[in-house]
Amino acid sequence: MLTSICGINWGDEGKGRMVDLLSEKFDVVCRYQGGNNAGHTVINERGKFILNLLPSGILRENVVNVMGCGMVIDIKHLCGEIAKLREHGIKITPENLKISDKAIIVMPYHVLQDVMEEDRLTKATGKPYGSTRRGISPVYADKYMKKVLRMGELKNPALLKKRLPDIVAWKNMTIKAYGFEPVTVEAMADYLDTYGAPLKDYVIDTGIYLNNADKAGKNIMFEAQLGALRDIDYGIVPYTSSSSTIAAYAPIGAGVPNLKLTNSIGIMKAYSSCVGAGPFTCEYFGEKADKLRELGGEYGAATGRPRRVGPFDAVASRYGIRCQGADEIALTKLDVLDTYKEIEICTHYRLHGEIIDEFPFSDVLDECEPVFEKVKGWNCDITGCRKREDLPREALEYIALLEKLCECRIKYVSVGAERDAFIEMY
Repeated sequence: MLTSICGINWGDEGKGRMVDLLSEKFDVVCRYQGGNNAGHTVINERGKFILNLLPSGILRENVVNVMGCGMVIDIKHLCGEIAKLREHGIKITPENLKISDKAIIVMPYHVLQDVMEEDRLTKATGKPYGSTRRGISPVYADKYMKKVLRMGELKNPALLKKRLPDIVAWKNMTIKAYGFEPVTVEAMADYLDTYGAPLKDYVIDTGIYLNNADKAGKNIMFEAQLGALRDIDYGIVPYTSSSSTIAAYAPIGAGVPNLKLTNSIGIMKAYSSCVGAGPFTCEYFGEKADKLRELGGEYGAATGRPRRVGPFDAVASRYGIRCQGADEIALTKLDVLDTYKEIEICTHYRLHGEIIDEFPFSDVLDECEPVFEKVKGWNCDITGCRKREDLPREALEYIALLEKLCECRIKYVSVGAERDAFIEMY
């Protein structure tokens, strides 16, 4: 079985929590795109963990974790992330963590370039992209320029030493154009030695490993970062990530383009949240936003930035479900709405006076207005519910309405942050 766990909206839907939950049934969990520009928060009996690069299955001892060739890896950050988990008694060895030799290394000059451009945009236009300033956009750009270093090259110091000067000289042309001091080959070589050496034993051809796992009948889960609306092709360009967050890309980004998904599980919140800049049609402001943000603890796992929040957006969610080819949905954070006597849902958009049901081209999203519908809330604590019949009638009606609006069944409902705080609906 090959299953993708993917985000339906703007990211931060709770994918890490669901991967941690569902990984009990899987042998392998594989991250297939992105870098340390987003975080997956997992709470279990060992504590609270924020994972930026490592697959969320790393918290289960019997799961093998793979970092696929579609990822971009900040090796300094990864070394730090591994060290923090080991401090909490999490075992990480080459047996349970495997890194693709084809994954790209995020270098310090990528981070610098990201920061320089965000600062330039802020000063020149007042409208930065909302980057996490972790080098993701520049490194993906360099990937398609074919001017990057790959994890497999850490095992070949002679090749690294040969390639590095030309790449650094090329990158310094950009850095100097921004008015910054150029980086040196020596400093970059030291960086690769310091943070690359501890990771060399984890680097393999993950395509061979995953193909063999599939032949052996292993269950493989593909874990996405961010959501459909942050996808480089289908998202709210230019306020997207620089990689493909779409489930169909999972086998490619994992290293097994020959394999096909068995099913796709889409993750979406019972309301909406969004980190960073860009159009967000259903956004709340003022006291309404403050209340929902505090109830949901809506602050970015990677950056700590306050997330923008709003009610559930059916228009965006239907589009995300279609992009992800979701067969079923896991609905997270339903309990955040416990204290609401009335709950708003964004059922349509209004564009130039016309009611629309389809998610429009991103250029006109800022001109769209949300059309809200109010439904009765349950106004009681559901965090102790563990079966469908434990939920109050109003909560069941809310779930049923979301299913109808999104045209996709909701199989899992999260009613708390703990590993066991969920309901399997059917």
